[in-house]
Amino acid sequence: VHTNTVRFHLDTLLEGGRVERVHPGHHGPGRPPQLFRALRGMDPDGPRQYRILAGILTQGLAGEDNPTAKARDVGRAWGRSVPRPASASPTTALIGFLDEFGFAPESAAAGRIPLRHCPFLDLAKTHPAVVCSLHLGLMQGALEGWQVPLTVDRLETFVEPDLCLAHLTENGDRP
Repeated sequence: VHTNTVRFHLDTLLEGGRVERVHPGHHGPGRPPQLFRALRGMDPDGPRQYRILAGILTQGLAGEDNPTAKARDVGRAWGRSVPRPASASPTTALIGFLDEFGFAPESAAAGRIPLRHCPFLDLAKTHPAVVCSLHLGLMQGALEGWQVPLTVDRLETFVEPDLCLAHLTENGDRP
């Protein structure tokens, strides 16, 4: 392999924290050799099993006394920490947030945001009380954290096989 090719790959491995440069212990005539050693550690790009983790956590929440309330509270707490996307309005920011998470939201109309995809569809079908409540809590928490005069009062799930509806209300209109 040409030295330029080796240098390119070694630089990439150094930047990625996969190898470290080792300084030779002896000094002889000529240019000192460049030595590298592989670093031990888990592969940060290795396979992930988030689906299994999500299933375990969903099942754990489903076993709670009030899984719907608990899931909504968990989602709300996490949603409060989400930074507000730069946008013109709270509704646009919420749509951007939902799009980033894979809900395939459509434009809001008549106080509703149509959601055309569920990023946890298989879990939502087996544990809707947990997953759908968690999603509702995420939206509510994000809006609370952004301190905007808008909330999601309810999430109407599986209105159609490919549609859930997030119902929006201005905070001043809430009872």
